[in-house]
Amino acid sequence: MKHSLRRACCLAVLLLVVGCSKEPEPVDQANTPTPYPANVKPGFINKVWEVSLSTGVAPGTLYAFLSDGTLVVTSPNSKAAFGAWTYQNGKLTMIEEAQEYKTDILSLSHDELRLRSHNPGGSIEIVLVPARVAPLPP
Repeated sequence: MKHSLRRACCLAVLLLVVGCSKEPEPVDQANTPTPYPANVKPGFINKVWEVSLSTGVAPGTLYAFLSDGTLVVTSPNSKAAFGAWTYQNGKLTMIEEAQEYKTDILSLSHDELRLRSHNPGGSIEIVLVPARVAPLPP
């Protein structure tokens, strides 16, 4: 019960963050870096994804790639961690604890996001699916 309550709370926080995020206001693009080119809208942005299978990440871990370049990662056994991500020239980079991980998007559909993250200890593959929304307890 405690485990499901914590998971539901983490998911609620992620959904709230995603729901409250909005596209950045137009600014001078010449001097402001953006996480991805303005004309490219990757289909994984502002969605909560759940790890279903991985060679290095625990199943059930949640990922959210927010439109402002924030990366939110949480699992049933840890507090939410905040990092960053960029998508430039068709290449995804995830940044966690100041460490950049070049990441290949192996496939992307409405139902699945497959990634290969090139970490210092070796590459890991991550299969993400849209997060299951659990009802909050009464």
